[in-house]
Amino acid sequence: MERPLILVTNDDGITAPGIRNLISFMNEIGEVIVVAPNSPQSGKGHAITINSTLSYEEVTLDGPQKDYSCSGTPVDCVKMALDKILTRRPDIVVSGINHGANSSINVIYSGTMSAAVEAGVEGIPAIGFSLLDFSWEADFTQAKEYIQNIVRRTLENPMPKGIVLNVNIPKLPAEEIKGVKVCKQANAKWEESFDERINPHGKKYYWLTGYFNNMDDSEDADETALANGYISIVPVKFDLTAYEYMKTLEEIMAFDAVKESK
Repeated sequence: MERPLILVTNDDGITAPGIRNLISFMNEIGEVIVVAPNSPQSGKGHAITINSTLSYEEVTLDGPQKDYSCSGTPVDCVKMALDKILTRRPDIVVSGINHGANSSINVIYSGTMSAAVEAGVEGIPAIGFSLLDFSWEADFTQAKEYIQNIVRRTLENPMPKGIVLNVNIPKLPAEEIKGVKVCKQANAKWEESFDERINPHGKKYYWLTGYFNNMDDSEDADETALANGYISIVPVKFDLTAYEYMKTLEEIMAFDAVKESK
């Protein structure tokens, strides 16, 4: 039986420890092709390259998989893989393992998750994995069994088209991870400000600063699950329509009815 074809990408760059660990985990499940940025692309969200050229090259790093380093964003990597590199459609796209959380509001800024969402746009099952540890020396192996099981179960039970999974892993030893919880995106946001400074030439410049404000302590929120030692899984869709507001908006914007009443 043909092994599943797994496309692996990320936003921390092709040499980041997170993706190298993810690749090794996926090699035990299927045939792996890696197409990842040649440099860090964190926080790029769903950005694509339109005002400059793109390129990719095959590189030799480790393992039996084929690795391709791409000059673009994580979304560019998925697009390039599907159009120019892969000879058949992947069975699943896995993105990560990100160095740092992509829970709650972070999902919209994340290049890791945007790569997964781009696969979802193409109707391909996809998962973004993130570990709540920014360290380059982070231990990604403690969640290996969970990561592999989540991928295997997704392959065996295809999701509805347009849905991808956002998986976040707490910074804990394997024996302290309590399990997996399916969650909603927590109501949280970054409270941001810009630290103003002056360079040696007298010109102002700014550093983005701030803190994370979690306003959601509900039991089914991803932040709650992570704080309590669980891996969180949030099903994400790229259809941003606020369906619950459509009827009200129709009534507000009923210009024809207003016109007819005059």
